[in-house]
Amino acid sequence: MSKRNFQKELEHLIEGMGDRVPSLLLHSCCAPCSSYTLEYLSRHFNVTVLYFNPNIMRMQEYGLRLSEQERFINEFNEKCDAAPVGEEREGHNPVCLIAGRYEPKDFVDAVKGYEKGPEGGERCRLCYRLRLEETARIAKEKGFDYFCTTLSISPLKRADWINEIGESLSETYGVKWLVSDFKKREGYKRSIELSAEYGLYRQNFCGCEYSRREAVEN
Repeated sequence: MSKRNFQKELEHLIEGMGDRVPSLLLHSCCAPCSSYTLEYLSRHFNVTVLYFNPNIMRMQEYGLRLSEQERFINEFNEKCDAAPVGEEREGHNPVCLIAGRYEPKDFVDAVKGYEKGPEGGERCRLCYRLRLEETARIAKEKGFDYFCTTLSISPLKRADWINEIGESLSETYGVKWLVSDFKKREGYKRSIELSAEYGLYRQNFCGCEYSRREAVEN
């Protein structure tokens, strides 16, 4: 069985949409990861960002990332509105934000037994599912056409796991999953450029206390 090219699947889907602009609930882990993702998707979808990350176990870190997410969306919308005709940002749809509930215990319970596992292992897969399931639930509740996540933009995140989980939840909740691998087409590189342009805080660990410890030790 050949390996799927998730980016090409996304491009094919967008080509087939024509002039239709579906609604999309996009889970975001942080402002830097959402930067290129929103630049790309807001041309084709009415995007609402869901900031839902109970894996961020320190309140100060959680608040900082949420604040940066809100600031980036506000400044991104303002720049899109102010861009002259013909500029790169022309054609973007306004982006909205939902701040999800913050219950770190949900994450602790979800990854119980895998606390000492390596970054990128089963603990991370369980964390992806926790955040994506909440996204799918809210997408169904609020009537979005699609749901997705920014997670695949990271070179450290497995797009096959993310899409496998998303497609499974799509069947469970009856909301279409937007297949994706945002690190492709130099998406990760563009996210770094946009982070510098907007002066975004870029953390050096994924979010949970276990990944923070690993980052400190290395």
